[in-house]
Amino acid sequence: MSTLTNTALISTRRPELRLFDTADAEFAAHFAENGFALLADGLSRDEVAAVNDDTLRLCRGDFGEILGGWRDSDDPNSAPPEFAAMSDEDVLRAFLCIHYPHKASPAALAALTAPRIVDALVSVIGPNVKAMQSMLFVKSEGKPGQAWHQDEFFIPTRDRSLTAAWIALDDATIENGCLWVLPGSHRRGVIYPSKEQNDPRFDCTGEAYAFPYSDEDAVPVEIPAGTALIFNGYLLHRSLENSGKHGYRRALANHYMSAESLLPWRPPVAGESMATADFRDVLLVAGEDPYAYKGITEVNRPLSRPDKEGGCDRWPSAKESSEE
Repeated sequence: MSTLTNTALISTRRPELRLFDTADAEFAAHFAENGFALLADGLSRDEVAAVNDDTLRLCRGDFGEILGGWRDSDDPNSAPPEFAAMSDEDVLRAFLCIHYPHKASPAALAALTAPRIVDALVSVIGPNVKAMQSMLFVKSEGKPGQAWHQDEFFIPTRDRSLTAAWIALDDATIENGCLWVLPGSHRRGVIYPSKEQNDPRFDCTGEAYAFPYSDEDAVPVEIPAGTALIFNGYLLHRSLENSGKHGYRRALANHYMSAESLLPWRPPVAGESMATADFRDVLLVAGEDPYAYKGITEVNRPLSRPDKEGGCDRWPSAKESSEE
């Protein structure tokens, strides 16, 4: 993989893959045009190392129970007797993704509010920003990717402000299953339909279709560890399987939105209209929350996301979680 420098192109196929040192006006303009922008050193080497260290602790259960994981007593496939003796590498290989790691891991929580990431979010969203989800992908060799999708299909906002910060925790390459994007696919502001798929390259989640782009339009986002891919919730993106012979493609995928927007992520409660539905398990990361008077409700907890081998029947409704 090519060494990246400020404003360098990391692919000769598309000039859109430009690496920014700062989240300035040019960064924001690039984001608006293409639906994504790359920020160098979104996390420092030490911050990346801290998240990777906590990843192992999460998988081993050191931070407590993970739903659907080894320590989940309701899971019929709970930890085998030899689990304690398993190598760190084998423990990590047992997991594809852990949702809401920031609820347990101090390093994941720090990454959710990392200053350079927050600066980038403010530049493309506005001064008031809240987070509602984090996902920690391990994706060892042989693990699947995800089919084409849009994050706002899963996490609807009322002002289309959903924005992801996808942070590489290992160098992301085509071989180990980096993200692929369709530049400009956010501009129509259309949520495309989704269907079930049985492609062995992908995990249990659905696949977007009927959009006016082809796989040939896609751009692989090969980036070094610590780089943050900031992208719009309407941007079509996917990842392929980790086809490497050994190793992981670890990444954090955190989701944010304007604090001015309500978050209709769950059905309305009794006496509430859909227009005012507002999920409040959120964390303010910048500015002010105009809905702070509603308080915060702790609902989500860490859970293990299954791949096809893990059993798709355990995966919750698509409305309850976003994708990579």
